[in-house]
Amino acid sequence: MDMTASDKPVLEEIGHRLSRLRIERGLTQASLAKEAGVSKRTVERIEAGESTQSSTLVRVMRALDILDTLFAAIPKSGPRPMDLLKLHGKERQRASSKSQKSSMDGRWEWEEEG
Repeated sequence: MDMTASDKPVLEEIGHRLSRLRIERGLTQASLAKEAGVSKRTVERIEAGESTQSSTLVRVMRALDILDTLFAAIPKSGPRPMDLLKLHGKERQRASSKSQKSSMDGRWEWEEEG
């Protein structure tokens, strides 16, 4: 599938996959529509590869219990490179030691067993 040409092949593939998944789960278009809180015609349009609102797609994916796959497909953004540069040198590299003078002036002895 050429995803650079236009949106149509992408929408058709999404619709095809959702349709297959619905059928595998033993759901009719009407039952999926009811579960998702959308009209049967909306489910038909999505499965046909027609454009839909993102909130509608989220409802259908939630009803099919696949909403987590959407988040798996979109990576979380990390810190921006410029932010990392600004923090450079401010980030702790190691734990600081507490300088405490002991009563033995730096000497220590093994405790005798006994």
